Amino acid sequence: MSKETNNYKGRYSEPVPTSNLQNDENDFPEFEPFDEDATPRSFAPVGAALSVQHVDMCQQLNKPNHYTTAYDIQNLVVRRGQEFVVRVTFSRPLAEADDFQLEFLIGSNPSPSKGTLVAVTFGSRHGGPWSGQIVEAQGESVLLGITPTADAIVGKFRTYVAIVTSGGMQRTSRDANTDLYLLFNAWCPQDAVFLADEAARREYVMSDYGVIFQGTVSAMSQRNWMYGQFERGVLDACIYILDASRMPIYNRGNIIQLVRKGSAMINSQDDNGVLVGNWSDDYSMGMPPTSWTGSVKILLQYANTGVSICFAQCWVFAGVFNTFLRCLGIPSRVITNFNSAHDNTGNLKTDLIFKTDGTPDRRNTRDSIWNYHCWNEVFIVRPDLPAGLSGWQVVDATPQETSDGHFRCGPASVTAIKEGLLCHPFDSGFVFAEVNSDVVFHKRDRYGTLSPYRVDKTHVGQGIYTQAVGSPAPMDITHTYKYPEGSADDNRTMARAEEYGCERDHSELPDTQLTVTITVSLGHDVNLAVDFQNQTEHSTTVQAHLAGSVVFYTGVISKSFRDQNFTVTVAANQSERHQIPAQEYMPHLGSQLSLQFIVTGQADDQSVSAIKVIEMQTPSLTLMVSGQPQVQQEMIVTVSFTNPFNFPLQGVHLAMEGAGLVTHRTRYYSVIEPLSSISWKESFFPRLDGPRCIVAVLDSISLRQVTSSVLICIVHTGYC
Repeated sequence: MSKETNNYKGRYSEPVPTSNLQNDENDFPEFEPFDEDATPRSFAPVGAALSVQHVDMCQQLNKPNHYTTAYDIQNLVVRRGQEFVVRVTFSRPLAEADDFQLEFLIGSNPSPSKGTLVAVTFGSRHGGPWSGQIVEAQGESVLLGITPTADAIVGKFRTYVAIVTSGGMQRTSRDANTDLYLLFNAWCPQDAVFLADEAARREYVMSDYGVIFQGTVSAMSQRNWMYGQFERGVLDACIYILDASRMPIYNRGNIIQLVRKGSAMINSQDDNGVLVGNWSDDYSMGMPPTSWTGSVKILLQYANTGVSICFAQCWVFAGVFNTFLRCLGIPSRVITNFNSAHDNTGNLKTDLIFKTDGTPDRRNTRDSIWNYHCWNEVFIVRPDLPAGLSGWQVVDATPQETSDGHFRCGPASVTAIKEGLLCHPFDSGFVFAEVNSDVVFHKRDRYGTLSPYRVDKTHVGQGIYTQAVGSPAPMDITHTYKYPEGSADDNRTMARAEEYGCERDHSELPDTQLTVTITVSLGHDVNLAVDFQNQTEHSTTVQAHLAGSVVFYTGVISKSFRDQNFTVTVAANQSERHQIPAQEYMPHLGSQLSLQFIVTGQADDQSVSAIKVIEMQTPSLTLMVSGQPQVQQEMIVTVSFTNPFNFPLQGVHLAMEGAGLVTHRTRYYSVIEPLSSISWKESFFPRLDGPRCIVAVLDSISLRQVTSSVLICIVHTGYC
């Protein structure tokens, strides 16, 4: 028998070695193992040795009470701070003099002092920090109640029953069937992740699919994401991530340390974590970020190979991190910040630089504004912060900047960000700049001198959204991050942020009396109009420049397709529209690429500029489901698509997935000719009841992220 599974002498405080999990009966020959045949179970003479016949983890009783029925796993899954029961069948009824305990071990070198070896006693003798009681005793069968502490280590425990004998402890053999998983508990008021609202718990812990918002604040788009935290192998994969991070097991009950470590491990930037980021548009060495349907395939592949998965962008990092968090029982949600600043200089200024002729100076512009950026929030108590700063906290797994030497971000209190309290950990200043940065437009002369000519204080953080509770609709949570622009509260917050070292722009610029706006309409062509408003008492002539580019959602240029100068004369106190000749654009730009138009103008001593970003529209998939919507009854899902373009689509990947319904499946088409159609059918047998979702994604080199989803209500007995 192994060192872990046999007996050891002395008091419970002695550690149990676990360096060898293989059964070796010769490890501790001084103690006899249980002899189940020594005493007939029907007769218990006085003084007969007590032994264990069977241990039942009572999954049918425990899982519903702990909201863990959905986990597709063989072993018991429970939540800390809440009682679960174990039924132990002994060789005879318990006598008053009998003394036994349950032992729960985690890690390779369990120790009571580190909380990795916990003894639970059921009498007057003192045990470990977890409490135990005898719920009922019927003959040889005893139902035991065990309550882990609300701050217990989270992970996979091994379970033993140990009987006190005159020679020490006699322990049951190692049995993988009695292993149990212990999670955070959003239902327990003493747990650091406690969330009082039941509807919120259903959404932020139990929902295994959701919506991630993309696009622009004026043209918001969305895509479904399969979190799949209950799917087979996912819980083990999340624990593997913690193991791969080398996070000490005794720290894994600390929610702050755990989410901080998770933020670092979801990206591979410096620790061989889960996902490799790629914003280059060259995905030949892996899967395009736009092709994923959800987290399950990513996590399982990483756990099975130990190799980082290619490739991801912000919504993929956020989606996978959300799965990791919810799987471990942590309330979490994906956030989208529209017009998100990425400031490389650590201040509250996003500097956009233009040449003297009005063209963007890409070479010298280091800061960027992303059309949107996705991160996560977790709902946790922050005992390390002043009162009032608990609740939702920003955590971000997208590798942007380092924090304490690793590419990670948070947890940063959302309330602290709103109040400008940037002295508190972790990374509050960086997140504050993402939602509050001023956009400063500079002109750079031939000597390299920068002269600011316009400051936009409202462009960044125009809208911050997450999925509504119980609905796929967007919920505006901008007010949780910032006060209304220009209000007294906002001014107080910005002043406080400066006190903590976040420098704002204080350029003294004259009031401009010339403004410019851009209007764009898309069909087969780009139709563009530029409107100049002259608020002076005299006519003015504007020397203007238009730059049109295809950009990634991060603001990085993919290619430029328009670069022209034009002149407009605007009468006093009038507006003048300049119509740009229509130009055909490539319709196969696809999702995650946008059209960006920048107009700059110079008139007398006034400089003006405007930026307009248009999200590209893509065709859609058709997704249909047929069959009896009942657990373990066969159903059919059909995905169909017609190529609407006048060019063939080559190298087309089509994938589908539905948490609790259908595992990740793929189909490859070498080419789909113009106006040609494809149809793909798959059968499946639903595993879980309730509202479920199937999502399909089509992705190719010339057409990215064409998605569709369908909602199904799966029943057991005729109702949902």
